[in-house]
Amino acid sequence: MASDDTERVIVIESVRQRLRHLILVDQVLDLIHSIGNDQKELIRNKARNESNTAAVDLLINTVIKTPHHDGWFMEFVDALKNGGCQHAADYVEAKFPDPTEEADNDACVLFIQLMSPSLLDRLKTSDVCAHCFSEGIISKEDKENIEAEEKNSGNRKGARALLTRIVRGRPGWFSTFLKVLRDTECWPVYYELTGETQDNGKEDEPAGSDVTAEEGPAGAQAPDNLECLDSSVTEETGDEATDLYNEESVELQQLPNDLDPFSTNGTDMAAAGGPKRADIVLRDYQMDAARPALEGKNIIVCLPTGSGKTRVAVYITREHLDSRRREGRSGKVVVLVNKVPLVEQHFSTEFRPFLKHAYKVERVSGDSPLKISFTEIVKKNDVIICTAQILENFLDNKDDEGVQLSDLTLIVIDECHHTKKGEVYNHIMMRYLKQKHKNVQLKKEQKKTVPIPQILGLTASPGVGGATKMDKAEEHILQICANLDAYKIMTKDNGQHKKDPYKQIASVEARQEDPFGDVIKKIMNAIHIHASLSPTCDLGSQNYEQWVVQKERKAVKDEDHKVRVCVEHLRKYNEGLQLSNTIRMWDAFGFLNKYQEEEMKKKVAPEEDEPIQITDTERFLFNLFKENKKELQTLAGQPQFENKSLSELRRIILHEFTSRDSARGIIFTRTRCSAMALSQWIQENSKFSDVGVKASYVIGGGDQSNVKPMTAAEQKDVLNKFRNGEVNLLIATTVAEEGLDIPQCNFVIRYGLVTNEIAMIQAEGRARAEDSSYTLVEVKGSAVAEKESINEYRKDMMSKAIAKIKSLSQDDYDKRIMTLQFQAIMEERVRKTKKKQKDRKSSSPSEVKFTCRGCSSHVCNGDDIQIIENMHRVNVSPHFGKLFIRKENTSLQERLLDYETNVFIACKICGQRWGSMMLFHGLEFPCLHVKNFVVAYNGKKISNCTRWNELAIQFPALDYVHHASQVVQSSDDEDTQ
Repeated sequence: MASDDTERVIVIESVRQRLRHLILVDQVLDLIHSIGNDQKELIRNKARNESNTAAVDLLINTVIKTPHHDGWFMEFVDALKNGGCQHAADYVEAKFPDPTEEADNDACVLFIQLMSPSLLDRLKTSDVCAHCFSEGIISKEDKENIEAEEKNSGNRKGARALLTRIVRGRPGWFSTFLKVLRDTECWPVYYELTGETQDNGKEDEPAGSDVTAEEGPAGAQAPDNLECLDSSVTEETGDEATDLYNEESVELQQLPNDLDPFSTNGTDMAAAGGPKRADIVLRDYQMDAARPALEGKNIIVCLPTGSGKTRVAVYITREHLDSRRREGRSGKVVVLVNKVPLVEQHFSTEFRPFLKHAYKVERVSGDSPLKISFTEIVKKNDVIICTAQILENFLDNKDDEGVQLSDLTLIVIDECHHTKKGEVYNHIMMRYLKQKHKNVQLKKEQKKTVPIPQILGLTASPGVGGATKMDKAEEHILQICANLDAYKIMTKDNGQHKKDPYKQIASVEARQEDPFGDVIKKIMNAIHIHASLSPTCDLGSQNYEQWVVQKERKAVKDEDHKVRVCVEHLRKYNEGLQLSNTIRMWDAFGFLNKYQEEEMKKKVAPEEDEPIQITDTERFLFNLFKENKKELQTLAGQPQFENKSLSELRRIILHEFTSRDSARGIIFTRTRCSAMALSQWIQENSKFSDVGVKASYVIGGGDQSNVKPMTAAEQKDVLNKFRNGEVNLLIATTVAEEGLDIPQCNFVIRYGLVTNEIAMIQAEGRARAEDSSYTLVEVKGSAVAEKESINEYRKDMMSKAIAKIKSLSQDDYDKRIMTLQFQAIMEERVRKTKKKQKDRKSSSPSEVKFTCRGCSSHVCNGDDIQIIENMHRVNVSPHFGKLFIRKENTSLQERLLDYETNVFIACKICGQRWGSMMLFHGLEFPCLHVKNFVVAYNGKKISNCTRWNELAIQFPALDYVHHASQVVQSSDDEDTQ
C-alpha cells in the first residue's frame, strides 16, 4: 500500500503543472472532507488574494502530505470528477491522452485564449451556457457559477467564466463548442473561430450539419484559420486578454511552457514566416531522445510504438529549419517511408498540421499523379514526404531532372530497421556513406567538400537479424547504426507514458474430424499419382508449399507441362486446405471454385479466334474437381466440422466488444484471401452487429498475389474510417503492422500468424490505448506459440544488445561503426564490379529468348523488345500480334492510369497470360510481364525470373517517332485506297 501511495504522489507531482490550470479550487475543495476547515480557509484565501493556480498548488501540497489516510487518493479523484474537473482527474489517474491529442487540445486552449477579447461581448452567454451543459462540456456546478457571474456582473463577465470552464474540459470540447454556437445561432463568434464569413452560406445551414473546423483524433484540433488573428487580438489592452486557466488578471505571456501550444514571441513568428498553428510539446523522454539531433548529429530514435517517435521527428524538423532560417540558410527536409499509406498519414496527421504555417510541406508516392516532376517538388517545398523508392529513382537520374544528396539538409528515415543489405533505404545511405568518406579525403587534400544531409532514423525495434547469440545481435544493431551513420542510438524507457498491452495466447485443439479437408487431400493424392509425384511433407503445410514451388520451377525448365500444370493446381489445393483451417470451409470452397472457373476461362478463346488447346492433363484436373465439387460444397455447409480457431476468434471478438466501453481493434492474418473472408464472415454474422462490430479489411497494393490488390486510395479510405470510428474492427495482412497510428486502438489479435520479433513488436504496438490487449490465436501443435516465445526471447536479447552498445565508450563505438562502414562500402564495390562484368557479358538483347510458361512455344527474342520510360518492356515486332489473343481485364477497370488499358494479352495456344496492352501517346503496345515467360539466356533457362531488373539486359528505348510514322503511313495508305 505504501508503494502504491508513493507511485500516486509521483504521478501527481509529474502532472502538477497541468493540474494548476485544470483544477477549479472553489468547485473541488468542499468535496474533500479529510481537509480541515482551517486549511480549507487558507486555500480559499490563497485563491482570493493571489490566484486560482496558487491555491491549486496549496491544495495539492495538502492532499499529498504524509502520512496518508486510507482512501485519500480516491477521495481526491472523486472530488475532481464531481467538481467538474474530469480532465484533471484523468491526469491524476495516469490516464494520459495521446501526445497528438494533447497537443491539439493545447492548441485549442490557446486559440480560445487569443481570441477571447473579441468573443466576450458577442457571446450569448445564457443560451450558450445552457447548451454547453446539455452537451456535457460543463458540469451543473459550472453552469450555476456562470449564471451567477452573468447575473451579478453582466454578460461579459459571464462569458469569460464560461470560456474559463470550457477550456478545462477533456479533449473534444472544441468541436462540441462549435456545434453549440451553431445550435444557438451565435454566428459572430462561430465565424470568428472558424474563419468563415456570412457570405459562404453558414447562416442558412441546419443546426445538425457537420462542424467545419478541422478535427483531430479527439475532435479537438485547432482550426486552420489562425491567420484570422488580427491586430485586435495582439493590441487589446486591459485585463480581458488573459490566461483563461486563471480567473485573475495574468498576462498571456505567463502561460507555462507545457501548456503554451503557440509561440507568442513576435520576433520568432516573423522569423518563421508567420503565425504557427501549434507548437510541439515534447515530454521529457522525447526531448532527451531528440537532443543530439538538435545539435546537428545523426541519431536513431528507438522508442516503443505509441510513444511519439514521429512527433519527435516533426519537432527536430522544425528546429532544423528554424535554425537554418535564422542563419540565413535554406533548409530542405525529406521524410522517407517504406509504405504508401504512411505517406498520407505522416503528411496529414503530423508534419503538415505543425509546419504548414511556416513552411511548405508536400507528399509524393508511387500512387501520386504528379503534375510536375519530383525534382520541381523538391525545389518548391521545404519538407517532402515520400516513399524511399521515389527518392532513389531520382538520385539515380544523372540529367537535370535528378536530385542530389547535397540538395537536402535533413533526411528522416521512418522504420529505419529496414536500412540493411538489399533494401532501398540502404541504397540511399550507401551514396551518403561514400560521399562522407570521400569528403574526408577531400578535406585532407584541402579541397572543397560536398555537403551531405543530417540523418534521423526512427524505429521501435531494430531486431536481432535472426541472431541466436548476444554478440550477433549486437553486431546486427551496430550494422544498422553504421548504415545510418548514427552518432548514437537514443532509447528511453518511457515508463508510465506507455504501458505494454496485456498479452495472452489462446490455444485451441485441432479438430477431430475434417471431412472437407479429407476430400481436398484425396484430390491432391490423385494428382500426385497422375504426375508421378511423391511429396515428403504433410499436405497443407508450409513445407509442402515450398516443395511444390521447387517442383514447378524444375518442370518449367524441363518443359514438363504435365508436372507444371499439376503442381500449379496442387499449390492452390494446399492453400485451400490452409484456408479451411483458418476461415470458413465455405470460403475455402469459394476460393477453389473461383480458381477452377478462372482456369477454365483461359481456355475459352474469343469467337473469331481458333479454340485454345486443352491438354489431357488439364482435362483430367478439371474433371477431378468437377467430380468432387458437390461433396465439397455439401461439407462446406456443415458447421459441426468448422475449425475451432474460428470459434475462439468469435469468442475473443465478442468479449472485447462487450467488456469495453469503446472497443477498436485489429486482427492480423497471413493472406489477403483470409483477410477478405474474415471481414465478410464478421459482416454476415448478426452476433457481431448486435454488439456494435463494424468490420472492414485492408490488404497490400502489390500485384504478386492472385487476389486483386487494394489501391492506395482504397487503403486510405479504410484507414480513415478506422481512425474516425466508422470502422472499429480492421482485418489486415502485414501491410498494417508498421507505422499505423490509431491512438484509440485497444486490442490486437494475431490469428495464427507469427513471423519475427520486429513484426511482433510492431503488431503489439498497434494497440495504443490504455488497458490494451494482445492475443495470439493458435492451434495446439502448430508451433505458433513456440515461435512467439522465440520472438519474446529475441525481443529481450535486442534490449540487452542495445544497452550493451550504449555502454560502449564513444571512441570504441566510433571505431566499430567506421569498420562496418568500410566493410559495407567494399562489399558494395565488389557487387557493382561483378554486376558490370555481368552486364558486359550480356549486353546484347539478341542473346535472350522468351518462351510461353504455359506451353513452351517460342514467343520472341530480346531484339523484339524496347523499353518505355525506363520501366515498361513492350514488344514492337509487327508479327507479335498473331501470337496472342486479347481479353478484358476486369480488375483494371477501376484503377486505370494514363498508360493502362483494361485489356490483357494471353497465349493463343494455351491461354497463359503474357501481359497487358499499353497506350502510350496514342499508340498501343503489348507490354510484357516477365514472370509469365521462361527466359533463356545463351541457351540457359531461367525459370524463376519474376522482375525485369533481374535480367542484366539493356533493352533499347522505344523509338516512338519510328512507330508513329509507320502508323501514320498505314493510315494514309488506307485513306488512299
